[in-house]
Amino acid sequence: MSETDYYKILGVEKAASDSEIKKAYRKLAMKYHPDQTKGDKKAEEKFKEISESYAVLSDAKKRKQYDTYGSTDFHQKFSQEDIFRSFDFGNVFREFGFGSNGFSGRGGSFNFSFGGMPGNQSCRKARQSQHRLKGSDMVYELPVTIREIALGVSKAITFEHNGKSEAVNVKIPAGMGDGKKLRLQGKGGQSQYGGASGDLFIKIKVLSDPEIKLKDRDFYITKKIKLTESLLGTTVSIPTVCGREFKLKIPPLTRHKTQMRMPGLGLSYMNSSKKGDLYVVIDVNLPAKFTPEQNKIIKKLVKSGI
Repeated sequence: MSETDYYKILGVEKAASDSEIKKAYRKLAMKYHPDQTKGDKKAEEKFKEISESYAVLSDAKKRKQYDTYGSTDFHQKFSQEDIFRSFDFGNVFREFGFGSNGFSGRGGSFNFSFGGMPGNQSCRKARQSQHRLKGSDMVYELPVTIREIALGVSKAITFEHNGKSEAVNVKIPAGMGDGKKLRLQGKGGQSQYGGASGDLFIKIKVLSDPEIKLKDRDFYITKKIKLTESLLGTTVSIPTVCGREFKLKIPPLTRHKTQMRMPGLGLSYMNSSKKGDLYVVIDVNLPAKFTPEQNKIIKKLVKSGI
């Protein structure tokens, strides 16, 4: 968010008194009030801008917050509804001679929205919102194994909340991917402005596994077989993350690094019966050296044209 200098907008020094701020606003309001500018959109925006500046600087508490934390942090904590809360524009405009509501003076009438300035029922409801006053959100990184996210798991975590240690059980649903977050409402930082506490986000960190690799929703398992098994074919047993084993037929003349797909045995999708696949990567295990007998057999194979 860009910096907003309320003092500069009203044309006053930071040390300006309340009366100086009021005088500056009255002068600008007389100039840019919609009854004066007759539909000039730029003038309307200027009128909103100076009114927002006056709403902050004429309120001792808001002005102190603005001066202490600066524009960026102030606007992170205060929405426009918060800025205009408890500010009676009716009295201000009557004092300045603009009529009872600030939008009809000198016989004319004009209506436009301040994006949350009080004055009607919907804005009064908006003033009750404390979303921008809530405390800061916090992130807790939770390490889980591939098997845990495949099956779903409940994990106990302990964290600091409002100066106290708090423990909760977090249910990790099956299929929750790396970097995904679970939200614990109201378990974050405490508000400095009397609003609700922020939220605590549980960020999933999937740990690496020496046996199973995860790519998107697919599992990859490496299976070692002998050279003769790759040449003649074989049947191998493949373990899965759920603890079951499946038989996989390796056809004759299967090459090294061949990937064989077992559909539907991968990671499940959140809130869905759909699953990824399991890929078995064939690792043909070549011996470090051949025995004399093996050498004789290989030489016969060479003579046969293989």
